[in-house]
Amino acid sequence: MIVVVVGGGAAGFFSAITCAANNKKAQVIILEKTDKVLSKVRVSGGGRCNVTNACEPNEAFASNYPRGGLFLLKAFNTFNNKDTITWFNKRNVKLKTEPDGRMFPVTDNSQTIIDCLLSEASKYGIEVRTRSAVQSIKQSNNSYTITTIGNTTIIADRVIVASGGHPQLHQYNWLKEIGLTIEAPIPSLFTFNIPSSPIKNLMGVSQPAQVSINKTSYSYKGPLLITHWGISGPAVLKLSAFAAKELEIKKYIFDIEINWLAEQPEISENDLKNIREQHTKKLVRNVIPFNLPKRLWELFCDQAEVREFENWAELGNKKLQLLFSLIKKYPLSASGKTTFKEEFVTCGGIALSNINEQTLESVHLKGMFFAGEALDIDGITGGFNFQAAWTTGFIAGKNCALF
Repeated sequence: MIVVVVGGGAAGFFSAITCAANNKKAQVIILEKTDKVLSKVRVSGGGRCNVTNACEPNEAFASNYPRGGLFLLKAFNTFNNKDTITWFNKRNVKLKTEPDGRMFPVTDNSQTIIDCLLSEASKYGIEVRTRSAVQSIKQSNNSYTITTIGNTTIIADRVIVASGGHPQLHQYNWLKEIGLTIEAPIPSLFTFNIPSSPIKNLMGVSQPAQVSINKTSYSYKGPLLITHWGISGPAVLKLSAFAAKELEIKKYIFDIEINWLAEQPEISENDLKNIREQHTKKLVRNVIPFNLPKRLWELFCDQAEVREFENWAELGNKKLQLLFSLIKKYPLSASGKTTFKEEFVTCGGIALSNINEQTLESVHLKGMFFAGEALDIDGITGGFNFQAAWTTGFIAGKNCALF
C-alpha cells in the first residue's frame, strides 16, 4: 500500500509520520518541490520555531483563526495544543511557554523540531524525495497517478495534499484539474505602509495601542511598532489577518486611527487639563503624560504646533484638545503592505466545502486527504498556523492509514 504526501513542510511530515505510525504496512513517500524540507519550520520564530500556543480552552484557541476557526474547533477535539505538547514531549522535545503564550523548544532552536520530525520519519521508513514538484494527479479506479515535473510517475493508493499556501491562483491549477474548489489566495499577516506620515521618523518606538480601520468594524489592540516604512507589531498583524479580504478589495489603500491609550481607557481630556493645572510653569514638551514614549509625545507637540519653550500655563484649550485627539484618535493613511518577516501566510486555498471535516478526506475523491496551509485556514502569529498544521496533519494521517 503506497501513500504519497505532497509537501515536505510541517503538515506533510506530521501527516506522513502519523499515517506510518498507524499502519505499519503503508509505504509512505513525501514529495517536496524544493531542495529542502521543513524550511518554514527552520525560519519560524526567528529560527526558534514557534511550535504552538498555550492559549486555552479550545474555543479561545480557535478564535485566533480569521478563516477556518469553526472547522478547527471541531478538529481540536481530536488533536489540540495539549496533544502537540505531549507528542513532542514523548520524543524528548520539551517546550516552554513565553509570557505572551507562544511556545518554543527549550533549546530555542528550530533544528530541534526539524531533527525530531526527520528522526520519526526515518524510524518509520518514510521516503523523502526533494525537487519533486507535482505536475498532475489523476484518479483511476481506486488509485492515483502522480506525475512530477521531471515526468516521474508514482501510482499511489492514497494521497495527502499538504502542499502549503501559494500566493498565486495558477499555482493551484493541478488541484483545480481534479475538481477541487479553490478560494483565491490573498496575503494575510502583513504590515501597513504609511508613506506620507512623519510617524516613520519614530522608527523603533513601541507602544500598546488600538488600531482601527476607518469605515469598517475591524479594530484590534496590542503592541504596535513603528518602522521606517509604517507600522507593524501584533496589533497590526492581527488586524491585517482578519481584514485581509477587505483590504485586498481596497487595493491596500485605506485610512486608520490609532488609540495610544488602549490600555488606559479611563483617561479623558480632563486628565490632560489636570496636568496643565499641576505643571503650569513647566514646558509642555518636558511633561510627558500617560507614560507615552518621549519621541511620540514630541511628534504630537509638533503637530499641535506647541512651541519649543511653551509652558503648560500658555497652552490654550484648542491646542490641548488637539493634543488629546492625537493621543486617542491618531489618523494615518495606509498605502501598501509589507510581508511580515519570512513568514508569508496566505488566506485562501482549498475550500473547506471540499473536505469531510471528521476525516479531512475529499468528499468527492475517495482516498485523497488534506492538511496544513493548502487548506483555506489561516491563523494570526503566535504558533497558531503551526498548530493548524499539527492538527490537520494528525487527523489526515490517521484516517489515511485506515484501510
